[in-house]
Amino acid sequence: QINLPVIRQYVDYLVNEQNVKNVFVNGTTGEGLSLSIQERKQLAEEWMCKGKDKLDHVIIHVGALNLPECQELARHAAAIGAGGIAVIAPFFFKPTNKDELVAFLQKIASEAPEVPFYYYHIPPLTGVKIRVEELLDGIKAQIPTFQGVKFSDTDLLDLAQCINKNETGEFEFLYGVDEQLLSALAVGANGAVGSTYNYLGRQTNLMLQAFAKPDFALAQKYQFLTGEFLNFVIKLGFGVAQTKAVMTFVSGIPMGPPRLPLVDASSEFIAKAKAKLDSIVWPDGG
Repeated sequence: QINLPVIRQYVDYLVNEQNVKNVFVNGTTGEGLSLSIQERKQLAEEWMCKGKDKLDHVIIHVGALNLPECQELARHAAAIGAGGIAVIAPFFFKPTNKDELVAFLQKIASEAPEVPFYYYHIPPLTGVKIRVEELLDGIKAQIPTFQGVKFSDTDLLDLAQCINKNETGEFEFLYGVDEQLLSALAVGANGAVGSTYNYLGRQTNLMLQAFAKPDFALAQKYQFLTGEFLNFVIKLGFGVAQTKAVMTFVSGIPMGPPRLPLVDASSEFIAKAKAKLDSIVWPDGG
């Protein structure tokens, strides 16, 4: 079952402890695709309600495998005042080219005509490898609310081409591969959406500040240390269930078990991950 009462504490933790004031609800880490429509609506409402006057932006992921559910979730997100909606490519019956994908996205975006729309590009999970550079060509004519992309892929050539063509700055590119964020910033990403920012948000904000200064040597230190932790846990087997476990021991907020087919992180993983994270000495001494 979803645990709605914990979200107030979760919001306060993100804002006060991690300096994170923007959230992406019902995405990969939140297991949005494993939840029922009703559960997704309840979570979206709770984040909007508890985040009021505390969070700057709440983007709600409304993607699903079938169009009517996506449209229903988009209408709901608009009704509760979401700051943006995002949609993943359908990944059972997949779009095979740009036109098919844009047609699908357009049918969802048009249900929330006042709400900024983001395409959630995550080919490692969807298997939809249509290049974003290609997708963006003429997109505003078909989706007037198109705001940008949550780019969760390691193809920095595609990302760089998108940014190079985005001369007017009308689109935002939010990078989603946490261990490569500094590389994405170097080619012009505007921001980031990622699971590690739940528990390493403070350090990542310091990396962003160092990059903006610019103090590249300091920014590199933060990126390398984040990478050191992720490299360690990836070798142990690291996914959504393990991310929940890390967030639980760092924050003290019970993130609960994942939903099947995912299974809980082992106690051995938790012990090793905690020891590794505790051993890291961050540049700010934190």
